[in-house]
Amino acid sequence: MSDTTQRTNAFPTPPFPEQPQTPPGLASEMQPVPDHGEKSYKGNGRLAGKKALITGGDSGIGRAVAIAYAREGADVAINYLPEEEKDASEVIALIKAEGRNAVALPGDVRDETFCQNLVEDAVTKLGGLDILVNNAGRQQYRESLEELTTEDFDATFKTNVYAPF
Repeated sequence: MSDTTQRTNAFPTPPFPEQPQTPPGLASEMQPVPDHGEKSYKGNGRLAGKKALITGGDSGIGRAVAIAYAREGADVAINYLPEEEKDASEVIALIKAEGRNAVALPGDVRDETFCQNLVEDAVTKLGGLDILVNNAGRQQYRESLEELTTEDFDATFKTNVYAPF
């Protein structure tokens, strides 16, 4: 069996049960629990001595990046919504397990003042900042455009467009 086949067969395969969650949702409540590299990613020290801030660092792509960066030698600060504390705590523990400095910075990137303080806090707590990953994002499914509320549109635009700037 080829290496690729072995890796492909190592992961769960669809179909998966429907698992609706109230946004933002928690990776820890998904079945199967998603693989963000917790066990599979091996670092090589490519980011040794670097300091990174990752928004949306508690789950999905942000979680995978936080784990990878720590395993590559970076100290990592993650930002996440306060209601995602359970997932964020797991990521902080994984970063620390790599012997890296891990900083938890909960808050909502839709708030401009919070964003300004977020960067300052990351710089202060990490002792500098070399990498910024603007990963936090928001989306919501609607059957039709008519179902999209002004509140949904505003929250999405503020998260996905305003926050990175």
